[in-house]
Amino acid sequence: MGQKINPLGFRLATTQGHHSLWFAQPKNYSKGLQEDQKIRECIKNYVQKNMRISSGVEGIARIEIQKRIDLIQIIIHMGFPKLLVEGKPRRIEELQMNVQKELNYVNRKLNITITRITKPYGHPNILAEFIAGQLRNRVSFRKAIKKAIELTEQADTKGIQVQIAGRIDGKEIARVEWIREGRVPLQTIRAKIDYCSYRVRTIYGVLGIKIWIFVDEE
Repeated sequence: MGQKINPLGFRLATTQGHHSLWFAQPKNYSKGLQEDQKIRECIKNYVQKNMRISSGVEGIARIEIQKRIDLIQIIIHMGFPKLLVEGKPRRIEELQMNVQKELNYVNRKLNITITRITKPYGHPNILAEFIAGQLRNRVSFRKAIKKAIELTEQADTKGIQVQIAGRIDGKEIARVEWIREGRVPLQTIRAKIDYCSYRVRTIYGVLGIKIWIFVDEE
């Protein structure tokens, strides 16, 4: 049987870059890693609290962290930044204060910037949030996946594969269902493939969503 590898780690330094850029001594590495995790969770929690959206999509594609000696630069790539920035112009400052309070930064300066993604539904994280929202509202999983595939086709992608595992539609026995549209060459390292795995809590239990999107070939 084929051994599965994370498509992002497999393509590092060819078509994929690191989401965190910093250097640490071996004994401090785990501390830095936990710090990154806390920053990402803090930002996601803040966005969830302050964005009231009907579809339940936060719109965060990825969070990049760059650490220097006296500065931490955080770049949030969002599909719908208007929903966070509109209404409250001081939202970013408030988010900055929240993260600083959470991590007790005294000597280090924190800088958060938000960049807008032109085609949000071409990113697997945003798409997974969309599918999760549909499944929570008890929409049939096939309908949810087909709608997601339609949205990615508008974003000019070359192929997509969506897999859902767990107690689908509340059935007693858990199973795995997947649908592929277009090409998804997982063996080709040159192929730029975006991937994400996402957990969604439904009333029947936890479902796992995995999405592979074939963006382009270099």
